[in-house]
Amino acid sequence: MSDGAHPHHGFDYIEIAATDMAASRAFYAAAFGWQFTEYAPVYLGIQRPGGGEMGGLCKAEDERVGGGGPLVILYSADLDATLAAVQRAGGLIVKPIFDFPGGRRFHFEDPAGNELAVWGQPK
Repeated sequence: MSDGAHPHHGFDYIEIAATDMAASRAFYAAAFGWQFTEYAPVYLGIQRPGGGEMGGLCKAEDERVGGGGPLVILYSADLDATLAAVQRAGGLIVKPIFDFPGGRRFHFEDPAGNELAVWGQPK
C-alpha cells in the first residue's frame, strides 16, 4: 500500500546533521545546487528537483537527529502497524511515536544498533 508519492516501507527521506547550519547550507547549495525551505533556525528542508522534499539539514544538537549522523527515514502507510512489526521483529524503540508538522514518526534501533525512523501521515 502506498499513497503514490511515498512507497510503503521504502526509503523516503534523510536528515543530515549540521553543526553550522549556514556553512552546511552554503556547501550543499554550491556543491549540488540544492535549494532549501527554512522551517526553523535548526531545520532546513532540502527540496527535491521537480517539487517536494527529499531530506533536511538538522542542527546537530536537535533531538530529532540520532547519533549526530545521517538519519534514514522510511515511510509507512500504517505507522501503528509498522511500530508493532518493528517491536515484534526485535527492534528497540528509542523514540515513541510523536507528532511533527508533516505527520507522525518514531525512531528505532535495529539489531546492529543503527538508528532509523519511520513516518506516516497524521491520524
